[in-house]
Amino acid sequence: MGPVVLRLLFYALIVKPFLLLAVGVSVRGRERLPRQGPALIVANHNSHLDALVLAAILPLRLLPRIRPAASAEYFLRGRWRSWFARQVIGIIPVATQGGCSRAEVLSEVGDALAAGDIVIFFPEGTRGEPEALGKLKSGIVWLAQQRPTVPIYPVRLRGLGKVLPKGDWLPVPFFCDAWVGEPLHWEGDRQRLMGSLAANLGGTL
Repeated sequence: MGPVVLRLLFYALIVKPFLLLAVGVSVRGRERLPRQGPALIVANHNSHLDALVLAAILPLRLLPRIRPAASAEYFLRGRWRSWFARQVIGIIPVATQGGCSRAEVLSEVGDALAAGDIVIFFPEGTRGEPEALGKLKSGIVWLAQQRPTVPIYPVRLRGLGKVLPKGDWLPVPFFCDAWVGEPLHWEGDRQRLMGSLAANLGGTL
């Protein structure tokens, strides 16, 4: 059974039913989500469920092209975790330690965008406190500069940090929201892009 089939089965039989029955995610602005790649979906990050939810609210037909950027140090730790992360979730491993240059750290993300994928990216770099937006790192600016024609779709998530907060493994039922903002584009102004992202990801729903 190939990775694409495994991914489709995982989302269709496990992730989507779980979100429907145990969580209940209300999506506002769904019509603004990308219909094809390349695209960057950029969201705030409070839970391991964030990437799963973002992939699940997109049509199943897009799953083979959806690639969450995720910590290599965490998700490639151990044979089975690494296999599941790569083959089923389809992550792009990003080294968060080691002092590599931004070009080295994000090269695979850039390659995925060049190949027409939809990349899920968390500009905070790590999971933060529930309902609080942490400091945005500059990696998103580098990606925007490298791929200026790729649209950036900001998605603000609320509630998932309470369903499965950092450090916990047992989900707790809680109603969640996802708000999709208007797509952004690189216009040559770093501060403007970061300000727009912070406003989209950190405001009140």
